[in-house]
Parts: sequence; structure tokens; C-alpha cells
Amino acid sequence: METTKTVREQILDHAITLMMLRGYNGFSYRDLSELVGVKTSSIHYYYPSKDDLVLEAVDAYTQEVQHAVQTIDVALPAQAKLAKFAKMFGRTLGDGDHICLCGMLAADIETLPEPVRLAVQAFFKANEAWLAKVFAEGAHDGTLASSAKPEQAARAFFAALQGAGLASRLFRTKSRLEEVEASFKPSK
Repeated sequence: METTKTVREQILDHAITLMMLRGYNGFSYRDLSELVGVKTSSIHYYYPSKDDLVLEAVDAYTQEVQHAVQTIDVALPAQAKLAKFAKMFGRTLGDGDHICLCGMLAADIETLPEPVRLAVQAFFKANEAWLAKVFAEGAHDGTLASSAKPEQAARAFFAALQGAGLASRLFRTKSRLEEVEASFKPSK
């Protein structure tokens, strides 16, 4: 049974989508009012400022991504966990026109309010921490070869996914993401 989303939920969903397409500075309450079918004053009722809306969007997006990460089977070998993570990341791109919300906002870092900047940093750190555990596991059991420390490998892998997301959008293909995943093969 499908439930109808509240106005607040619709505003948040559209804001996330618009930011994934255009960034922090690429949407307005007017855009949202047209998409949701309400007056801008209604949007201000739920989100008094754009900063309030963007912070809630980052928090909601972070929760969604972290929930998806936690559903990756802990019994899988490290390489399989990386593959699942990369595929999850790839689903974020949609048809190749979206970018990870926090990746897009990171590009706008100089124009973000401090609470949003900190929330975006927390998103990156949470993903990198999970990936570091995976790389440590792979190094320990010999299923992943890396000359870097697990934390460094995690940052490099996450940065590669973020960069591949940008390139995938530029070239309208997800092959760039597949290349990142393929570059972290199990050791023999």
C-alpha cells in the first residue's frame, strides 16, 4: 500500500533531488513551490530558511545511506563488501545525471553554512570509517591487497567513487564507477 507523502516530505525529497542535480546554489524555494504545488510561504512554514532545509536534507540522506551500508552482509568477504558499496553508490547516480548529495555539496563548500559543512564532513567521515574497517578486514585475511593503511585506502576509494560520480555525470555513463570497483581486486 502506497502512502501519500506529506508536504514536508515532498519538499525534502524535491530539495534533495534538485541539489543532486544543481547543487546548493542551483535551487530556490520558488523551484520547490512549483514542484510541490504550494506557495513559498508554505515552504517557509516547514523550513524557515534554506539552511534549515539543506541541513535536514543532508541528515536524511546520511541516514538513508548509512542504513543501506548497514544492510551489507557482514559475513561477505571484504572485496564483496566493496563491490556492494560501489553498487549502492552507483544507484545514487540514477540515469547518470545525479551526484551524491554530499559530494555535490562538498563542491559548494565555500557557500555552505557551518552546520551544513559539518554535516557533509560527517557524511564523508562515516563512509570512510566503514570502508576503513573493510580494508582492514581485507588486509588481515589477505583478500585485499593495498600498500596503504586501511584509513588511507578507504579515503582513496571513497574519493575515487566521488570522482567517478562526477565523470559519470559528465559522460552520462556509469562505467567510471565500474572501473573504480574493478581497480580493487582481491589479492591472489
